[in-house]
Amino acid sequence: MLQFKLPSLPDFSSWTGGVGGIKLPKVKSHEIENQPEKRARTLKHLLKANHINHSIIYNNLRFHNHLPHVLGSSYILGADADELNHVSEAESKHLEPWRDSPGEIARHDWRDFLGKREYQRAFVDFFEDQLVKYGYDWHQLLNEFLLQGKEPLINNLISGLGHPLIHLGYAHELSSRTVAIEALGLAACFYNDWHVFLDDPKYTKPASNPSESVFTILDRITHDKTFDNLFDQPGSDNIETLLANEQATSAILEYWNSWDIKHAKDQFAESQKLAVALLVTSHQSKATSPNPKFDFFLVHLLNTSHAVRVLLPLLPYKHHLPLVRQWWLFTILVFVAQLRPRINIDTIKLVELESHDWKYVTDRALKGKYRTDAHYVKALRSMREASNTWGDPNNFYLRAAVKFADEFDGWGGFGPRDEELRAAEGGERSERRYSGQGESLGAA
Repeated sequence: MLQFKLPSLPDFSSWTGGVGGIKLPKVKSHEIENQPEKRARTLKHLLKANHINHSIIYNNLRFHNHLPHVLGSSYILGADADELNHVSEAESKHLEPWRDSPGEIARHDWRDFLGKREYQRAFVDFFEDQLVKYGYDWHQLLNEFLLQGKEPLINNLISGLGHPLIHLGYAHELSSRTVAIEALGLAACFYNDWHVFLDDPKYTKPASNPSESVFTILDRITHDKTFDNLFDQPGSDNIETLLANEQATSAILEYWNSWDIKHAKDQFAESQKLAVALLVTSHQSKATSPNPKFDFFLVHLLNTSHAVRVLLPLLPYKHHLPLVRQWWLFTILVFVAQLRPRINIDTIKLVELESHDWKYVTDRALKGKYRTDAHYVKALRSMREASNTWGDPNNFYLRAAVKFADEFDGWGGFGPRDEELRAAEGGERSERRYSGQGESLGAA
């Protein structure tokens, strides 16, 4: 089981009103390397085949290899060996083989290559070489390269549209050193300037109008004229535009610091509810739009939130709040970039479940039309896991999952450049495969 093996730290939460850390039980680790059953063996071999044959970044170094995500989610939801093979075959058609990097990376200079995606093969080779030095203890490898140093990689996991963070979560859930190596490679290749917001303490300071509620803060952002007329369409270019505007950046950081975390566990729970609400309630109904789509960028807020939930029980307390606040910064940036969609939580509360339960949701994920769409499957599982973590007395998470499962018909939320990329893919493939596109939104 993945555990970052640092010296045990004292529990300071009683001194800080519970803000020292967020105590959650560890999620189940499926230990696929050691399971004799066919399902687990199939998943293990598919992950290794993907690792050997396919690069972690493809299509002119813009898109991410999501195969471990959709395979992992399908497996955890109960997919059998044939279903796993089907998913792998469908997703692998669009991946690319490894290409040699311009050079090798060594222990003394590895940080010099951070953010250089053309070195993806070299980074993976480097981390695999380092794994040998740790006696194949990938937990120690993560401790060394993720948590140590003045500017640790953990403070930049939201780069690349959060895929390094998502990948790291799957490394734990599947207890896979193969996926862990890939997560480090993604974190290194998509490293960007956003790390300074966590690494430099000058960016964290008291806000003028703090609130304990993330819903309240997003509502304030919705009505803030600072963000009016910055862009007229959603899409992957907008964050770059946003952070190039000094006044807008200042406002973003003010709202980022406005989240007054006093009861960390309860407030993290609210943030997971927000992630679900953002994706599911901002979706237009067929009554208001002839071709409604769920927002592709908002789904990453949900899937990264699940990854945070996975990692929190494994990290020393000192990394808990920075990781949650990193997700919160990502959420604000995407929320503004996607034109501050209105959240109408009643659209979830009013969902009629009839006889639908989590088995129904699981069947849609594993056997439905979109069972090979990585983000669709991940989103449904993220909602189920949130329900398992917090309980679901009012069936909020179940209602949201049923609504999403029933109404999903492709992804939207793309801007002009995103649409050009999607059109370049052509036809039916573009509808499904855009689950990997537009990710420059999180790039350097």
